[in-house]
Amino acid sequence: MNRFKALLLVIALQFIFLSASFAQKQFKVLLVTTTKGWHHESIHAGVLALQELGTRNFFDVVLMENPGGFTEDYLKQFQAVVFLNTTGDIFNAKEQQVMERFIKSGKGFVGIHSAADTEYDWPWYNKLVGRMFVIHPAVQTAKTKILDPTFPGLQGFQNDKLWTEEWYEYGPEKVSGLNYILGVDESSYDAKADWGDRAKGQGMGKMHPIAWYHEFDGGRAFYTGLGHVPTNFSEPAFLNHLYAGIFWAATGKK
Repeated sequence: MNRFKALLLVIALQFIFLSASFAQKQFKVLLVTTTKGWHHESIHAGVLALQELGTRNFFDVVLMENPGGFTEDYLKQFQAVVFLNTTGDIFNAKEQQVMERFIKSGKGFVGIHSAADTEYDWPWYNKLVGRMFVIHPAVQTAKTKILDPTFPGLQGFQNDKLWTEEWYEYGPEKVSGLNYILGVDESSYDAKADWGDRAKGQGMGKMHPIAWYHEFDGGRAFYTGLGHVPTNFSEPAFLNHLYAGIFWAATGKK
């Protein structure tokens, strides 16, 4: 009898383990890393970090590996699409329509760093991101500023945290209603940039946002300008910041 009970216990534990293994995750996000311009060294570190973030927080991260696989049927399984250091014109007209319908259906978007250096000729996408990249100075250490402490995931940036980054200067707002949550103190670094005939930058002044979120066209969009330096993807402060944005974009919950 004791052996029989022991066998039943083993079977029960195996069943519990298998049930937990196959339990439905909180949500699923599609990770897009396509580049048609500059290829960031941090993409590899970012992919690994986001996959680990998914494991730790019980959500699925699927890397888009099929260039022609961005279809409406395929996207039905996802609650958000994440653009990790994408650059240039990465979608054709049909894929752009798929993305627009995805957001209009109530789903979410997360843009990381050079997602703001992507698809300049797609007006709808410009509004989705909120502001587009213009220029940046050399990578430098600067002080961050929390602009909205009510948004989660910013605890690691308290007390003017020093952060080393490629500080983007952004153009004007492409849409109203952007909620700014994190900025950079321009007095703590040299914001000037000179790319010759291509562009020149003087910074954005006292209000230099680097992360924001907004509701757009039926869905949600979160953007952060952090993520150029590969080692940033091992920083708990940044990972918490990313997860808060992904969680909000995928679920609508703050």
